[in-house]
Amino acid sequence: MIQEFDLLFGRCTEAFSHPNIWQKARELAYGALTCMGRHTITGMLTASGQQFMDWSSAYRVFSQQRVDVSKLFDIAIENVLNETASHQSIVAHMDDTILKKTGRHIPGTAWRRDPLGPPFSTNFIWGQRFLQISMAISEQDGNTQSRAIPIDFHHCPTAKKPKKSDDKQQWKQYKKQQQLTKLSRQGSLRIKKFRDKLDQQGVYKKQLTMSVDGSYTNSEVLKNLPDRVTLIGRIRKDTKLYALPDGQSAIGRKRVYGNRLPTPEQIRQSDQYPWQEVEAWAAGKTQPFKVKVIKVVRWRSAGKKHDLQLVVIKPLGYRLSKKSKILYRQPAYLICTDPELGIKRLLQSYLWRWEIEVNFREEKTLMGCGQAQVRNPESAVNVPAFIAAIYGLLHIASYKSGKTTNYKALPRPKWYQKPKNKRDSTGDLINNFRAQLWAKAIGLNFSSFVNMENNIRSCRNRAKPNTSAMFYMRN
Repeated sequence: MIQEFDLLFGRCTEAFSHPNIWQKARELAYGALTCMGRHTITGMLTASGQQFMDWSSAYRVFSQQRVDVSKLFDIAIENVLNETASHQSIVAHMDDTILKKTGRHIPGTAWRRDPLGPPFSTNFIWGQRFLQISMAISEQDGNTQSRAIPIDFHHCPTAKKPKKSDDKQQWKQYKKQQQLTKLSRQGSLRIKKFRDKLDQQGVYKKQLTMSVDGSYTNSEVLKNLPDRVTLIGRIRKDTKLYALPDGQSAIGRKRVYGNRLPTPEQIRQSDQYPWQEVEAWAAGKTQPFKVKVIKVVRWRSAGKKHDLQLVVIKPLGYRLSKKSKILYRQPAYLICTDPELGIKRLLQSYLWRWEIEVNFREEKTLMGCGQAQVRNPESAVNVPAFIAAIYGLLHIASYKSGKTTNYKALPRPKWYQKPKNKRDSTGDLINNFRAQLWAKAIGLNFSSFVNMENNIRSCRNRAKPNTSAMFYMRN
């Protein structure tokens, strides 16, 4: 895995202003992946053995525009496209997240609604807001598990509100800034920029399927959707949808919307629309889903540009234990801007969207995204994006090395067995990365150590317990 990561990071030299800056960033990347405590800049320096050296140069990498993080993401895009070249379409996901902060002077911070707050109370947290796009990478096209690779991490601060005593011109400028900085507007711009990057990579003919949640399924995104982009998003259960117009009269304006259709919730409850069963990968295995599909509908938020496809997904039953009663999740209502897209591909593309939520959790908890204590305007934007890029390169390196025949990984403890055909967790990947790096540092053959650990799993004796304890340490 280390060799693959080095090859990937070695292709990122254009993202840095000087070879020495690239070398410093490489040391920080290794420090971010091996740091056991808080992932501050000094924490990364300590993890890479630079605690007795000048630390100011590490801060200047991010504060003085010596790194272009977007070019790091370009390497991730290129490698994901190479690994999924045989797939019919490109699947990506988009969502926003909040990085908690405590300092009141950090650029871009404000009071945000806490998405993890209880449903009966609106809580607020102080933090930065970022918009992320991740690409799905899977071994085959269709019904299988996938991994989301971050390829964009964009800072989306809100406009600063003027005081009541300020003049009308400042308030007018504030209203304009509000429209420019709202999330749906930023999301629309990032989708367009991502489509342009794909065209630059030579995949002009491939369709991009973008899955989003309800906050981006609105007129701002739908009416400005670029060509060769299919959007799949959630809508409310009481959305007002329309059929195509039946006929046109000889006089008057041409009709765009036909008769009003039942709401998605009414369609779910009605017997006039039959259920059909579709299999898709979710929750670690192939699941049977029951869906209702209405091929061509129209929605005023999408305008006359798009004929939409409505999909109603029946709640999936589950048990908390073998003997507990069956519980049900909430139904889902999706629209797709391509009425001809097959239901299997549509459903699987949207179910893969859960992986971006996994990205957010792992970037914050395992990689320490947002923990760096920086207040420089450039550093406050570049450091979290740099961590997200390293996280993506780690998963690409793991995906590439996992396809080789000589791939070796630490066996899991006896109480933490991995089911068959299930991928390694990010915690496992980071632990393996550290173990391979530390084994090289102390002159230990990592493959021999893995073989030895596999041989003694069923024995009571422990060989080299100190080395084993060091390699299995986690945050």
